[in-house]
Amino acid sequence: MAGSVLVIGGTRFIGRHTVDALVDAGFDVTLFHRGETEPEGLPPVRHLHGDRSAILDHRDAFARIGPDVVVDMVPINRGEAIDTVMTFRGIANRIVAISSQDVYRAYDILRGVDPGPPVPVPLTEDAELRREWYPYRSQVEPDSRLYDYDKIPVEQTYLAEPELPGTILRLPMVYGPDDYQHRPYPYLKRMLDGRPVILVGEAMASWRTSRSFVGNVAAAVVEAVSDDRAAGRVYNVAEPEALTETAWIEAIGGATGWDGEAVVLPEDHLPEHLRLDIEFGQPFVVDTSRIRADLGFSEPIALEEAMRRTIEWEIAHLPDELPPYRFDYAAEDAALPDLTLDL
Repeated sequence: MAGSVLVIGGTRFIGRHTVDALVDAGFDVTLFHRGETEPEGLPPVRHLHGDRSAILDHRDAFARIGPDVVVDMVPINRGEAIDTVMTFRGIANRIVAISSQDVYRAYDILRGVDPGPPVPVPLTEDAELRREWYPYRSQVEPDSRLYDYDKIPVEQTYLAEPELPGTILRLPMVYGPDDYQHRPYPYLKRMLDGRPVILVGEAMASWRTSRSFVGNVAAAVVEAVSDDRAAGRVYNVAEPEALTETAWIEAIGGATGWDGEAVVLPEDHLPEHLRLDIEFGQPFVVDTSRIRADLGFSEPIALEEAMRRTIEWEIAHLPDELPPYRFDYAAEDAALPDLTLDL
C-alpha cells in the first residue's frame, strides 16, 4: 500500500475523481462525509459519516484509522480549517487542502470589485492576493455557509501549523464528467440545437482564463499526497495553455462534431443577454511551473481526450432545467444582419 489517506468530502465531482485516482495509486482511502450523496460507481473505500461542523467529535474514530495524509476537498472558511487542524494534529502527518484561484487580486479586478488596473499574467503563487476578504457575502444570506467563505484565511491556517504541514492546491475552473455546474453547457446547447453561429463579444473572444480537466486535477492531488516535498508549499494547478474563449468554443465544437463557427461582434452589436458584467481586460491565467518543477507533475490526459470525455458525459447528462444562462436565438439571429452591414 502507498499509505493511508482520509478524504474530507470526496463524493462529488472533483472529490469523486480524486478518490478514484488515490485508489488507483494504491492508497487505503477513507471518506468522511455527511452521507447525503453516495453515488454509484465509487470504489470500495471506507466511509465515515458526520457533519463537517462537528468534525472534532470524530477525532477518536480518525485516530483509530491513523491516516498518513488528510485531503480536505471542501474547506470553506477559517473556522472549519482550525477545527480540522485541531482534529488531525497528532494523528496525521500532513494535510493537502483544495483552494481556489479566486484568492488572487486579479479575480476581484476581473469581477469589477477592485478598480485595477489589470495585473500582469501569468500569476505565480506569489502574486498579490485579494485586498478584500469574503468575496460572496453580498450574494448570500448571513446564515449561509458561504457567508464566511474565503480561501485566503483557510490557506493561512493550514500553512501555519508546523505539527501538521499543509499543502495548498489552487484550482482554476474545472470541467469534466460529474461537473454539476455544466461549464461547457451554454455553448454545447447551442451546438446541439444546430446553431450555425455562436456570437462572442470582442473583449470576451480574446480573453484567456486557466482551466483544468477533472482527471488531471485528481492526478495533481495524488502527486501532492504522494510526495513529502509538497509539505508547506502552495501550487497552482491548471493546463499549461490557457485558451481564449473562442479557442474554448472550438475545443467544445471539435468534441461535439459541430461544424459552425464563433463570430466575434463589437460589444454594441452583441445582444443584451450575451453581455457580461466582467472586466475582460484582466486575463485570469496562472503559472503552473512550480508544481511541475517540484513534483514532476504533468497532465496524464491530453486536451483532446479530456474534451471528448467531457462532452460525452455532458450529452448523456443534460440538465433537467436550464442553468442560469439565457438563450434568445431570435435576438442572436437579429444581430447578424447588423454585422453583415459593417463588413
